[in-house]
Amino acid sequence: MTGNFATGVFAAVLISFCGSAATGLALAQAGTQDSGPLPGATAAQAAASPATPYANQSMLYPGEDFHLGPGDLISVHVFMQEYSQTVRLGSDGSVQLPFIGSVPLQGLTVRGAQMLIAERLRAGEFYKNPEVTIQVLDTVNGSVIVTGEVHAIVPVSTERSLREVLLIAGGLPVTASHTVKIVRPGMVEPIVVDLGTDLAASSTASLPIHPHDIIQISRASVVYVLGAFAHQGAVPLDQATPLTLLQLASISGGIDFEGKYADLRLIRTVGNERKVVKVDMKKVRDGRAPDPVLQANDIIFLPTDDMKAVLKSLGTGGVIGLATILFTIHSY
Repeated sequence: MTGNFATGVFAAVLISFCGSAATGLALAQAGTQDSGPLPGATAAQAAASPATPYANQSMLYPGEDFHLGPGDLISVHVFMQEYSQTVRLGSDGSVQLPFIGSVPLQGLTVRGAQMLIAERLRAGEFYKNPEVTIQVLDTVNGSVIVTGEVHAIVPVSTERSLREVLLIAGGLPVTASHTVKIVRPGMVEPIVVDLGTDLAASSTASLPIHPHDIIQISRASVVYVLGAFAHQGAVPLDQATPLTLLQLASISGGIDFEGKYADLRLIRTVGNERKVVKVDMKKVRDGRAPDPVLQANDIIFLPTDDMKAVLKSLGTGGVIGLATILFTIHSY
């Protein structure tokens, strides 16, 4: 009786170990394969993405809230009058203008400078109600702040492309979204720029950046991997290509031997409610079940099989030792 029982246990252990190891090897090998984009996914994504709006060329210059300082080059005009002057603020922050002479502008906003010059022209009785406009043509008193997933202060004297500023700041990390916002003085709404998947080849990355701009880089959407995967943690979602469950298993290094392949759980938040969907990874791998497309903030949890965990902890030598003990018991 004891011999038959030992033989049965020995056979069950070896069958479980060999079968699970084969399945684990197949999924682990999937982890080494290239998880390229699904056919047509990139085109579909591009078709679904609306064109990203950003400021036209006339809006790229500093607005009326821009603060003037020494070295700034400005153009001063009086509407409907032959009064036009291009001057640079001196080291003391003042400019020399026709009729009114030296005018201190340092620290004033463009709007404030327009009001001061108009008041001087009106007080001198050169014009009755002058409408003064100022355009900042050049500035040497500025830098750009990059905040969010990247923290940097980049000096910008006059103008640099968005690509240059981001590269000087260290580039975009894998956790960063490729859609950035630019907050510009004098503009009510931020400039939104979709950089696409390749910063170096992006046409929108040539957008001019001016001093005092603030570039906001948010965190990219991620999915979370927990349980019996080779690598756990947050996996950023690609900006242009959907990510499926099998691709995630590949990125995470494959599924460990002790994983319960038939009991994978996809936890998704819909509104304020969390929903749990069970997925059989064997069926997904073999094409007998759909390969789910993951969404931002999905949690993928793969529980551990206790028996497999014990066998894994024993290692090859431990399994051989167990088999030897069982064989010895069977011999008695």
